[in-house]
Amino acid sequence: MEGNTTRIIKPRSGDADVKTFTFDYSYWSHDGFVALDNGYLAPENEQFADQKRVFSDLGEGILENAWNGYNCSLFAYGQTGSGKTYSVVGGSANKGILPLFCERLFEDIERKQESAAEGTEFQVSLSMVEIYNEQVRDLLNPQSGRQGGLRIREKVDHGFFVENLLTVPVGSYGDIDSRIQEGTRNRTIAATHMNATSSRAHTIVAITFVQKAMSDGGHTLQKSSTINIVDLAGSERAGNTGAARERLKEGCMINQSLSTLGNVIKALADQGKGVQKSTVLPFRDSVLTKLLKNALGGNSKTIMIAALSPADVNYEETLSTLRFVDRAKAIRVQAVVNESPTSRLVRELQQENMRLQELLSQASYGAEKSSSPASFNEGRAICDVTTRAAAVPLLFPSSP
Repeated sequence: MEGNTTRIIKPRSGDADVKTFTFDYSYWSHDGFVALDNGYLAPENEQFADQKRVFSDLGEGILENAWNGYNCSLFAYGQTGSGKTYSVVGGSANKGILPLFCERLFEDIERKQESAAEGTEFQVSLSMVEIYNEQVRDLLNPQSGRQGGLRIREKVDHGFFVENLLTVPVGSYGDIDSRIQEGTRNRTIAATHMNATSSRAHTIVAITFVQKAMSDGGHTLQKSSTINIVDLAGSERAGNTGAARERLKEGCMINQSLSTLGNVIKALADQGKGVQKSTVLPFRDSVLTKLLKNALGGNSKTIMIAALSPADVNYEETLSTLRFVDRAKAIRVQAVVNESPTSRLVRELQQENMRLQELLSQASYGAEKSSSPASFNEGRAICDVTTRAAAVPLLFPSSP
């Protein structure tokens, strides 16, 4: 990893077979760290990317989008044992993106509540599900849906959703952290030859964040955001993992759903490139792609993390992962602010008011310029500065 570039060298080929991939970020976290007394893995050199750096680059953007009222999604994809769960959840002192996001969210809420106007309200709720052998399980209420799992329904204006899924309100970081730990303990994990704590199911953590405020006219203004943090089960080869019986069945179902996810991403990428505009998107081919339809091709700003193994025996799996997320870069989504009709009307009126004020200011400036020719150069310099803008692509960053 150098800058935003990742290079992969085929074993025993020297530098004769090198493939290069470019992403928004490329993080090296295999070595180059020192363990502090509290267990935190701090960088020993500039190359090592610790958990705080990853959150600063990725989690801060998710937090900002949530406050602005956008739906946000983050995927962790890669081979089994490559560090997906570590990136998302972390361990002990090395908190991952999910706990760091929750911690910062409630810190910001507490700070804003101190100076918020009367009638301002913030609501946070949580749900956790896992997809095990194409069945949906509620991790916060494991007794529900034991026979065949929970059912997936579809609404025209809402998309796919899980019926009878438990959504719990949380009022502090302590509340949400204890709930996430509870759901994590209920996850289906098992030991394989490649990973002693291999996730045998895809896990989706959904955080719903609602902001309410009172307008000057006494109307309730509301913005909402759904943050989906997805820890995908790792792709695996039965020969390497030593899977048999139940583990083999789990691995087959995992690879099947990941294959469907790959087909969906390829179809979306082709649409983004304009190759096949009439392609039928196979969202219905698996439970995973049904629940991720809105995140992949709908109203959500999305980040994908690719976790890689540095071992030479995993070369083919690592190359497959890099090609997978490289295709994902071509996906384009149309994210919009989730707000009530009243909130949208107020925001549009404010934007229109700002536009009219700008036109009025330009008209006044034009009148002054015509009456004062000597000030033309100075006025032009001011105009040049105020009309420059920098565009930052935020739609679908893809980060190994």
